[in-house]
Amino acid sequence: MQYRTLGRTGVQVSTLALGAMNFGQIGRTTQDEATAIVDAALEAGVNLIDTADMYGQGESEKMVGKAIAGRRDDLVLATKATMPMGDERNHRGSSRRWLVAELDNSLRRLGVDHVDLYQVHRWDPTTSDEETLSALTDLQRAGKIRYFGSSTFPAYRIVQAEWAARENRLSRYVTEQPSYSILQRGIETHVLPVTEEYGLGVLAWSPLASGWLSGAVREGREINTNRSGVLPERFDLTIPSNRARLDAVERLVKVADQAGLTLIQLALGFVTAHPAVTSAIIGPRTLEHLQSQLAAADTVLSADLLDAIDEIVAPGIDLAPQEKFDAPPALLDPALRRH
Repeated sequence: MQYRTLGRTGVQVSTLALGAMNFGQIGRTTQDEATAIVDAALEAGVNLIDTADMYGQGESEKMVGKAIAGRRDDLVLATKATMPMGDERNHRGSSRRWLVAELDNSLRRLGVDHVDLYQVHRWDPTTSDEETLSALTDLQRAGKIRYFGSSTFPAYRIVQAEWAARENRLSRYVTEQPSYSILQRGIETHVLPVTEEYGLGVLAWSPLASGWLSGAVREGREINTNRSGVLPERFDLTIPSNRARLDAVERLVKVADQAGLTLIQLALGFVTAHPAVTSAIIGPRTLEHLQSQLAAADTVLSADLLDAIDEIVAPGIDLAPQEKFDAPPALLDPALRRH
């Protein structure tokens, strides 16, 4: 396992981080299975576990808490808030009211007295940066969180938040958690240059592109992954962007085979090769999935391999632009761009 410094925090984290989104009802993973995955990951040298309040509406946090009981200090624990937790209109967002209350809920579910990294899961356009940063700074000073970060923020919002922290003498985001893979490279255009400029650590989620780069999605095979059952439109080959992804996968498999690598090793090695990236978050649903992903822990891609990937998917290009999660809200909601 390789380790890197998380932004400018001085904290050393593994280049593969364990994501717990699949723990519980989302991935149909039991507590025993989740604990076995955590055990194996820690044994392999993974020391960063990432979860969120909304994963299973708190179920993932509870399962993580049980799995790490007795060894809390041996790992870097991260969670997130701001996504809806039920139908109550104020049980979401990044207001002081909600972040303070929901952190206490997360700590209770996790069975800990603090988290190392508390992340704003999505930018909340209804709440000012000053409001959010002030609340997070107070939680940090109270000892309930060590650091805080953003997740899936547009580049301009990362910059705005950095300036708001300076202007108001508040602590700042020290990490960003964006979606990044060979098939979705859009963040190379704006987000990653910004994180490098401001010294933020980057925890990349979906490095296997929702299973497209797991080896399970191939030409001529029936697509029956867990994610395809939940989000079938993302795997419908009558949609041009999905056809483009499959064509790219077939070419990437050949590149991996010639290099003596699995497609998973090629995909994870690509993400961790970028100098702005600290860790790639893997989200195994089974021990078998975990082992296939841990095989990439020491994968280092040569310049020739990275050039070959660039020939298949050009730098800065998203093959599925409709799945660009950091798009400004006005691009997604017509009401926000019309008088």
